[in-house]
Amino acid sequence: MLRQFALFALVALASACATTGATLGSGVGDAMLSRPPWYAGARATPVATAGARVGVAPIAYQKQDIHGEVFDPSGAAGSPMAQLLAEMNAYLDSLTAANGSAPVRLLEGGAAGARPAMRGTPPDVRFGCLREGNLPANDCEARGDSVLGRDANLNQMKLEVGRPSAEWTSWFSEETANSGVEHALVITIELGEYIVRQRGFRSLKYVELGSNHRQDLPWLTSLERPVQVLQLTGALVGRDGKALRIGAEGIVAKRSGIVASGFGLTALITDDDVAALRTLRRGDLPGRPLAWQEALRTLVKELTR
Repeated sequence: MLRQFALFALVALASACATTGATLGSGVGDAMLSRPPWYAGARATPVATAGARVGVAPIAYQKQDIHGEVFDPSGAAGSPMAQLLAEMNAYLDSLTAANGSAPVRLLEGGAAGARPAMRGTPPDVRFGCLREGNLPANDCEARGDSVLGRDANLNQMKLEVGRPSAEWTSWFSEETANSGVEHALVITIELGEYIVRQRGFRSLKYVELGSNHRQDLPWLTSLERPVQVLQLTGALVGRDGKALRIGAEGIVAKRSGIVASGFGLTALITDDDVAALRTLRRGDLPGRPLAWQEALRTLVKELTR
C-alpha cells in the first residue's frame, strides 16, 4: 500500500514538473474567474473585421492531468479519444468564423505540396480550480461555504496560457504567412478539475461547465473535492506566437461518490466515458445538439468574435 502511494506521489510530481510554458509574456495574463463564461483577453481584434480570415490548427489531445498522464484516457489509434478527435476535426472544418468566412486549415497540403509537420511546443491553455500555493500537484484551495452556497469571491478558477517554444513560434509564423492569415486558433481537448457548487436550502449540487452550461450532480457529491471534467481549451494566436484571447468550455463532468470524496479521491474519466461522450446530447438546448459539438462551436465563436 505504501509503495503504491509512493508511486502515485511520484507520478503526480513528475506531471507537475512537466507543465509546459511559463505564462510571463504569453500575451494574455492569468485570469481568476468565479463564473462562466471562461474567457480572457481582448475581444476587439482584426479577426472581427469584414473579410478577415482565421487559421485553425488540428485539434490535439493533451495529457496533463495532475494525477499523472498514466491515468488519462488513451489517445492511441483506434481509441475512443482518437475517434472523438477525428470527429471534432471534421466538425471544425465545417464551422465558420463569426464574420461568415471559413477558417483556413493549417498543416494541410497546398499547391506547393504537403507542408511540414508542426515543430516545437504550442501555447498551452490551462483551466481549472485554483490550487493551494499555486502548485498543480496540490489540492484545490479551501473555500468557505454557507447554506445558500459559496462566496463567489472565493470560488474562483484559474485560466492561463503558457508561452510556446521559439521553435513553434517560428513554425507558426511561417505557416500563417503561407496561409495568408494573421491569426489562428490552437485548440486542445484535455482534462481539468472544476469546483462543485451548491444552491438553495436543499443544497443542490452542480458544476458550471461553461457558457450557459451547467451539469447537476448527485446530492451526496462532496463539496470538498473537485470533479474531473473533459474540456476544450483554446487560444487565438497572432503570428508572433502570442495569445490574443484564451478560453475554455467544459463538455462533461465525471461524478465522484461521497465515499470516494471522503477519502480525498476524485473519480477519473475513462475510455468508456469518452466513448459515451461521442453521442451525449444537450437536452437543455433546442435540437439537442451533441455536447462536444456545442462546446466546440461556442469556443470558436467566443475566441474569434
